[in-house]
Amino acid sequence: MLKIGSVIGGKYKILSVIGRGGMSVVYLALNEAANKPWAVKELLKKEAWEREADRREIEMMKRLRNPHLPGIADVIEQGDSLLIVMDYVEGRSLEALLQESGAQPVESVLAWAIQLCQVLTYLHSQSPPVIYRDLKPSNVMLKPDGTIVLIDLGAAREYKPGNQTDTVALGTRGYAAPEQYEERGQSDARTDIYSMGVLMFRLLTGEGPHLLQPVRKLRPEIPTGLEAVINRCTGVRKEERYQNCRELGYALEHYREQDEQFRREQRRKLRRFGALAALTLLCFVLAGVCAGLETRERNDTYEAWLRNARNAGTKAEEIASYQKAVSISPARPEAWLGLLEEGYLDDGLLTGAESRELRSFLLGTDRDGRTRELLFRENKKGYGLFAYEAGIAYFYKFEETENKKSAKAYLKAAAESGGLSEQQRRRAKRLLAIAEYYGKIGVADEAGDDYVDYGDYWSDLRELTEGNLVEEDNARTALVLYEELAGQILARGTEFQRAGVTEQELRACLTELRQHLKRDFAELPESRRLLLQNEMEELGNVIDQAERTLETVRRQEE
Repeated sequence: MLKIGSVIGGKYKILSVIGRGGMSVVYLALNEAANKPWAVKELLKKEAWEREADRREIEMMKRLRNPHLPGIADVIEQGDSLLIVMDYVEGRSLEALLQESGAQPVESVLAWAIQLCQVLTYLHSQSPPVIYRDLKPSNVMLKPDGTIVLIDLGAAREYKPGNQTDTVALGTRGYAAPEQYEERGQSDARTDIYSMGVLMFRLLTGEGPHLLQPVRKLRPEIPTGLEAVINRCTGVRKEERYQNCRELGYALEHYREQDEQFRREQRRKLRRFGALAALTLLCFVLAGVCAGLETRERNDTYEAWLRNARNAGTKAEEIASYQKAVSISPARPEAWLGLLEEGYLDDGLLTGAESRELRSFLLGTDRDGRTRELLFRENKKGYGLFAYEAGIAYFYKFEETENKKSAKAYLKAAAESGGLSEQQRRRAKRLLAIAEYYGKIGVADEAGDDYVDYGDYWSDLRELTEGNLVEEDNARTALVLYEELAGQILARGTEFQRAGVTEQELRACLTELRQHLKRDFAELPESRRLLLQNEMEELGNVIDQAERTLETVRRQEE
């Protein structure tokens, strides 16, 4: 066991235990120099053959690179333990979600299952194919943005042509396919497809896998087409199941086409038309077929490039694939968001070069001579969401000093888009208010006076920081806004006082910030608070400096 507070590999500080397995412990760690959290999996002492299996697992994981899989940053040998440093996935497992709220909505389960099909397709397409073999809710993490990450590849194995059975039978009872325990042959892609069916049953019904049965017996409102998909996944014989995850993914996206009720409704509609109406309709159908086929082809190609981006082996291929998708449908937001979040922000930093590349692509022209950004803006909701994410990226993650000024245009577009949630809209407006002042501070008009009215600036800063921002917004935004206020008192306390703000008001504000720091962050989960510890300490230091500066100025004036 690693000691809490110890540092491994010279840079990873162990903060807490976040998971335990039979022969492993998972810790939350922090690279303090980069202020980046990591998960550290400690593989405990084992027999020599088991340790060799661990090494094969690590080598296999190192080769994998997919947004739905945690990446390995480091492997450290320490005494009898192997320490794997991997991406920390913020969120909660689907098992935890089931424990909290029971059976999940059909739409959510479909979205998660389709994402799982994508990552399993990626694993199965490796050479040799990687079979996951332990798909269950506790091994699927749901991130705050709705994307899933498949964790714990401890049971995964490479498919070996010619083998009759698996060397070692692994998997979780109920979720594991029959062939994993009954010597019916070597596990392959269809083994994971069986587990997918059981996983969907569990998510849709809330019942354990030992009660596996047609889902409509437990939830009659579930469409018959989706029930048919799950039933096929869980066929006892491999040949009865979908033969690969691409086939399963297509079935999930088109399950309504298998719905008996849907087919009956379509037949009833067709019978209502007489011969004359059918002839008239035929004219419209013939006229629209070409356009429909073209639209479908474009949509299929768009989705294909998205899948290619998500499964890309290199960063250049990933970015190029997202750009190809954008070029096909510039108004759709999925590729734009993928380009920003997965292409440029995967390392948590937006570099100057990445920023210039993104702007160049936005301002590039389409076939009709209009810029891609102009075409994207036609989708107000989609562009608003992209502008919000871009504004947040520039405000928090841009490496250059002009980060707040650079965020301004995006935050303004987001706040005015009408497509954000109320919380997102408030956050955009708060950050925009700060960004707008940064465009004016230090700039003088023709008379030599500052453009900024520091009395108004003070009033806006105070309004932005009223209330419990941790509860109303989130801890990260709260720290940014509180530090902004404390930092401006430190840097511009004299200007504020010249504008009529008293020293007592400034001191009272700093005292209030201390209270926020002590009270508002106390309700956060310990793991989250530990990740923010450095920033909280930095805010405390800024408050200390501001108080000392006010005291120095007062003494000088005396």
